[in-house]
Amino acid sequence: MGDMLQFSCPNNGSGNGYLASAGASVKGNIVVIQEWWGLNNQMKAVADRCAAEGYNALVPDLYRGRVTQDPDEAGHLMEGLDWVGATDQEVCGAARYLKHRGGAVAVMGYCLGGALAIIAASKVAEIDLAICYYGIPPAEVADPASIRVPFQGHFANRDDWCTPQAVNNLEAGLRSGGVNYELYRYEAAHAFFNEAEPEAYDEQCAELSWRRTMNFLAEHC
Repeated sequence: MGDMLQFSCPNNGSGNGYLASAGASVKGNIVVIQEWWGLNNQMKAVADRCAAEGYNALVPDLYRGRVTQDPDEAGHLMEGLDWVGATDQEVCGAARYLKHRGGAVAVMGYCLGGALAIIAASKVAEIDLAICYYGIPPAEVADPASIRVPFQGHFANRDDWCTPQAVNNLEAGLRSGGVNYELYRYEAAHAFFNEAEPEAYDEQCAELSWRRTMNFLAEHC
């Protein structure tokens, strides 16, 4: 189990987040970015799982304490979030906090967080590698060709937000930019990794994606 803490942001403000520490045998660090629901127990569980694998994991609270289980409210919260501002401040601040602890820093996000992971991979100097689960920002916000770190993506073939065509476009951008990337597609629905959403969760795909994620971290972190 981790703890809530406060960290500094580049604009001299502060952010809050959930930190799960790996203990003495640390392999690296991960900024874990929330889904559109907020910093809920499921995201804390992901951070705890990262810590159990040997990675300090910090989940910045992008909604500043607001959490919901209602899709309409989640959509409203996501639409009201300044994606670039959140990346430049809370995500960057979290990355700097982990960097000061020593070692490489990965960014890993889901849904909304996956899109922000791509933005961070393009804009945040402290990020050393990026992992994205079913989230793609608008091209005008972050061109995938501008990603400057090793990148791994996990996407669902039955996703009506990050559609297969959107993933094709993302991969074309990665190729055009000469990005060092791995991209995987799963016969599953959006949010297939989230065991708290039984209508979407796919245990086989989730476990396969996790093994691939851990292998990617071991190679680059």
